[in-house]
Amino acid sequence: MEKEKEVFTMSSPKTQAVTAPEAPAFTSIWRNRPFLILFLTSAFVTCGAKVYELALPLILYDMTRSPLTMTAMKSIEFLPNLLLAMFIGVLVDRFSKKRWSQWMVFGQMVLLFLLYALVESGQAAVIHFYVAGFLLMAFNYGYGNARVSIIKQVVPRPLLTSANARFSFLFTLIDIMGPAISGFILLLSSLHNGLLITGFAYLIALIAVSFLEKESHPAIAAQQGTFWQDFRAGWQELLSNRPLWMITILVIFLNATSGVYDAMIIFFAKDHLKLDNSQLGLVLSAAGVGGLIGSTLVARLRKRFPTGKILGTTILLLSVSYLLMALAQSTWMLCLSLFLSGMIGTIESICIWTFRQETTPAHMIGRISGITGSIFKLGMVFSIYGSGWVTVWQGPWAAFLAAAVGNLLIFLVYRRLTLWRLA
Repeated sequence: MEKEKEVFTMSSPKTQAVTAPEAPAFTSIWRNRPFLILFLTSAFVTCGAKVYELALPLILYDMTRSPLTMTAMKSIEFLPNLLLAMFIGVLVDRFSKKRWSQWMVFGQMVLLFLLYALVESGQAAVIHFYVAGFLLMAFNYGYGNARVSIIKQVVPRPLLTSANARFSFLFTLIDIMGPAISGFILLLSSLHNGLLITGFAYLIALIAVSFLEKESHPAIAAQQGTFWQDFRAGWQELLSNRPLWMITILVIFLNATSGVYDAMIIFFAKDHLKLDNSQLGLVLSAAGVGGLIGSTLVARLRKRFPTGKILGTTILLLSVSYLLMALAQSTWMLCLSLFLSGMIGTIESICIWTFRQETTPAHMIGRISGITGSIFKLGMVFSIYGSGWVTVWQGPWAAFLAAAVGNLLIFLVYRRLTLWRLA
């Protein structure tokens, strides 16, 4: 631990020495051509991913009439991030980010066209969907990791928060559009036509990403070690970056509490507040609206307040939003809790993403993103499973209360760490 009065800054001489050369100074992120290309590409990729995330389980149910195949499909889609993220990060650092992005988008496009052809010809089996779902999510994560790495290289450091906020706004907006996308899929004469449409969306994304300039960053040529040497170097870099490592450990518990909260929302709304599907869709959009507002506020907050205090405050305020849900007896209270958790959670996430980019050397960003991405989710499986038992035992209010108390305890630990003084 550093001296009590020492303040952690957002970079170090070691980090500055190996990061990419500073890009030209832009007054607005929208004047950065590589950012615009990535933003456009990500819009098509994210919309496409949302469509097949919704379409695959529906097509499977239409084929089998078994809810078990639907839930198995959702579980399989979760696995690549947990099992492969840190290994994908090593590969991203070892190859051209542009070429890697092209292959990830191309892979998803080909899989979607193949699945469409199998269903159209009547040859599709459940195993085809399971394999395709796993690979689609693996490729989707591979593209996302490369996007984070490219942003690190092409966006000037003062605009990193703004860049991450714009992407968060885009992803949240598409999440809000989820019910509309679901309705569009259900209106199609055949559900699998959604796969064909999504495949063409990925074709547009593939064309868009080809306009990126191939990076000439020397770090690519500098990768002389084996895969496992690079993998170990990523871990060594993360462990040597003490503030980021401490934040990574804290996020395990923060994601655990948010997992409890998220897992019980639908059950609480349907079972206790007796909301129908249309009402539930409107209520859940409150979190999306909060996320949109949070993504527009975060850049201004980071200019006015130290990052450490922003993170600490979000941890405490999330505890309040979880407590509101534990006390909720009406739809309005539910909406307020969702709105606050969406806004505050978005601010917290963007600060963490940006801090990770700012304090990681450019040639290591893929590995650090992959390793931390896997670690972040370690507690979610157990907390979500445990929340079900707590709900059966005492009711959903107990699960929400446990999430609130958990975040309060995390805040108390955070206040005692030097992270509170992050600049």
